[in-house]
Amino acid sequence: MIFQVLLTSLIFIFIYMNIAFIFSLVFRRNDIADTAWGLGFIFVSLFFYFYSNKDIRQTFVLTLIFLWGLRLAAYIYIRNKDKDEDFRYKEWKQKWGKNLILKSYLRVFLIQGFFMFLISIPSVFVMSFSEKILSFKDLMGVAIWLLGFFFETVGDWQMYQFKKDFANKGKIMDMGLWSLTRHPNYFGEVTMWWGIFLISLSVRYFYIGIIGPLTISYLILKVSGIPLLEKKYEGRKDFENYKKRVSAFFPLPKRR
Repeated sequence: MIFQVLLTSLIFIFIYMNIAFIFSLVFRRNDIADTAWGLGFIFVSLFFYFYSNKDIRQTFVLTLIFLWGLRLAAYIYIRNKDKDEDFRYKEWKQKWGKNLILKSYLRVFLIQGFFMFLISIPSVFVMSFSEKILSFKDLMGVAIWLLGFFFETVGDWQMYQFKKDFANKGKIMDMGLWSLTRHPNYFGEVTMWWGIFLISLSVRYFYIGIIGPLTISYLILKVSGIPLLEKKYEGRKDFENYKKRVSAFFPLPKRR
């Protein structure tokens, strides 16, 4: 049963990411993968919810993922609309040269699909194996998810407002939530997935689901999140001062 659920999820996500890749070829933008990211979790959750018992826990998790995924996809779409492709994808395109299409498929879309598969395991398990009524673990999970959603949503909104002001062009955002952590949106993202995992503690095979929050935590802290983004600002005096004063991830009071 568990193998069938995991295999179904993997195949579904594989098909979805192939469709996203086709769109990237049409529009000649690999950063379409960023918009497809949040929507992918919605679609895979909806797919499993359709065949579920549709109990209150499953409905809760579907609602949480729908809110997160739709908001994130809309924000990224608005942020990227009428602008050049994200600098990270542009750099990769220059490096990949003649093998651009193949490497884009393998190293952007397929690998993101694989990570989507791993991260979605707790939510897929809730949709597939939920049986018991709500417990304290579910409530704790929702509370932690709401904390993460607050940090990601408010952090993105504050950054959007900051960049809208032409006077801030080239400056470092160090106000609001950005004065507590250099990446409130990333902190929120990780926190939300740990919240989903807490909710999944009430269903069968929950111990396998820890792969999900561990994966997103590792990616953001060590791979494509904080390290890749901060590399862009290395050597800038204002950013180095910002780094000394503000925590990289966990929200903490600003240091003198």
